[in-house]
Amino acid sequence: MTDKILIFDFEYKLRLNKNSENMMKALVLGAGGFIGNHLAKRLKSEGYFVRGIDLTPPEFNETSCDEFIVGDLRDNVFCKKHINEPFDELYQLAADMGGAGYLFSGENDFNVMHNSALINLNVINLAIEHGIKKVFYSSSACIYPRYNQTDPSNPKCSEDSAYPADPDSEYGWEKLFSERLYLSANRNYGLSVHIARFHNVYGPHGAWNNGKEKAPAALCRKVAEATNDSQIEIWGNGKQTRSFLYIDDCLDGIRKLMNSGFTGPVNIGSEEMISINDFANMIIQLSGKNIHLKNVEGPVGVNGRTSHNRLAEEKLSWQPAYTLLEGITKTYQWINEQVLLTIKTSV
Repeated sequence: MTDKILIFDFEYKLRLNKNSENMMKALVLGAGGFIGNHLAKRLKSEGYFVRGIDLTPPEFNETSCDEFIVGDLRDNVFCKKHINEPFDELYQLAADMGGAGYLFSGENDFNVMHNSALINLNVINLAIEHGIKKVFYSSSACIYPRYNQTDPSNPKCSEDSAYPADPDSEYGWEKLFSERLYLSANRNYGLSVHIARFHNVYGPHGAWNNGKEKAPAALCRKVAEATNDSQIEIWGNGKQTRSFLYIDDCLDGIRKLMNSGFTGPVNIGSEEMISINDFANMIIQLSGKNIHLKNVEGPVGVNGRTSHNRLAEEKLSWQPAYTLLEGITKTYQWINEQVLLTIKTSV
């Protein structure tokens, strides 16, 4: 694969020459993805020079990176070419991932583990070699044991409950392995590592119709596409519970973690737990439509999951600012616009 470098600010070289001594440089891996692209925009707003790397540029929004390199982080030769200097901060969000239909069907297990593990093995070696000052690793709530998440009303997801390990998917097992990989680099090589376990991050400008969308986007799409007095399908009995974190709150948590002296792992999530049926009805109410739910068989993951934020409060002084209703209102509005635009262009 030929590397493709996209320069979105044609004066960046001149600007770097003038301000290189003062400008912080960040490398965002997975910058074409939902969280990565939002993070690049946040870092730019804080005055960073941002290099982004991913297999593709962002699909649903323009990139905010000064420099975006299209390429495969599984390829060690490619990684050596572009993870090539002591960046002030490296954010590792690249992974083979998707929603429940992708992660829990069992059909993608090998690729999920193999691809993400290769990426992390390549990245950590080069972070050590080049003396990158700070490294952020995005783990997941999927690392938490299934045996602590059988009761929809009372799941246990505190950071110290991760072991004995029993993640709900191969995605969770790979995330747990990579947590240990980064922590061992911290112990053995003194690499400044910061690990967050994300809990269902959502918001505008993310996947909503490509098979890798997560529950909030999938539900918003189903409601937006449904006609009045119709029904939408909900996988499982709908009693399974989750909490969902709005993207702006996630970015605040990431930045507070990176600016702290805390390694983690630490939960970055919301404690506002809701059943999937109730969540769907919340979105239906936003739409103003009369839509019924039909519960069907499908991959659902664990019965209950929500974030536990005591450690984040203690170490980072962080808590989400957005309620679920506030965040999903913004998200539904954006996805509804995409659905209407798709209908308009297909006519």
